[in-house]
Amino acid sequence: MKISELYKTKKPIFSLEIFPPKRKSNIESIYSTVEKLVVCKPDFISVTYGAGGNIADNSTCEIAANIKKKYGIETMAHLTCVNSTRDDVKEMIGRFAEANIENVLALRGDIVPGEDLKKEFAHANELAIEIQRKCNDDLEILGACYPEGHYESKSLAEDIQNLKYKIGAGVKVLITQLFFDNNAFYEFLGRARNAGISVPVSAGIMPIVNARQIEKTVQLSGASLPHEFTRMIGLYEHDPEALYEAGIKYAVGQIRDLMENGVDGIHLYSMNNPDVALRVYDEIRDLI
Repeated sequence: MKISELYKTKKPIFSLEIFPPKRKSNIESIYSTVEKLVVCKPDFISVTYGAGGNIADNSTCEIAANIKKKYGIETMAHLTCVNSTRDDVKEMIGRFAEANIENVLALRGDIVPGEDLKKEFAHANELAIEIQRKCNDDLEILGACYPEGHYESKSLAEDIQNLKYKIGAGVKVLITQLFFDNNAFYEFLGRARNAGISVPVSAGIMPIVNARQIEKTVQLSGASLPHEFTRMIGLYEHDPEALYEAGIKYAVGQIRDLMENGVDGIHLYSMNNPDVALRVYDEIRDLI
């Protein structure tokens, strides 16, 4: 089923994100995680692309196909282009078709300093165009967006203009990068709608439940930290159990506020931690 159809039948959509094990020999370990996550009754599960975009070691398609087949839950496979050739993209699209994968998240991918890039794709909208050209409408394209603007954009206005290029390239649903300030999301959404972007937008939320996540997560996402969040970290950074509970409470507060204000969907970055996902789900299930 095309994911955009889900948004026409239900609001809000609730989805989860998982990532493949780092070593292919451990691929079976992800299924024990999924077994626990299905209790959350997600509308779909997204599976991230292998680190560095190496298709030779990529298990994204296999995992997404197995989840869909075994649990009957719709899946979305990530596909990055920064380190891919057109032949690589063609091969992955073929794999998706064979595996009955109907939804793909088209991403540029992170640029690793010093890495030799393929340079056939510079931006995610170029990847979306390539997917659309090769698949017509057989593969639905979803895209990423950034409530506070992509770190390479000069301004949020410029980033929203770039987002319009994605929509023009065939993107049917948007999922945001994680954020900790709902006001930033509301401002972004208002500006996007005013710019003519009408596709569904799911808000990406990641519960921060341990000190190791903080620096790495913020560095990768570029998300700003509101006072309430930094106060939480300051109070509990040396108390792991208290930080765990506070992190879940903070994420739940974000999600409930978003749901009560009519958000199209919630996309929970589970970090392959079913215990956290289940805790969050239990606190929001009355609104789903």
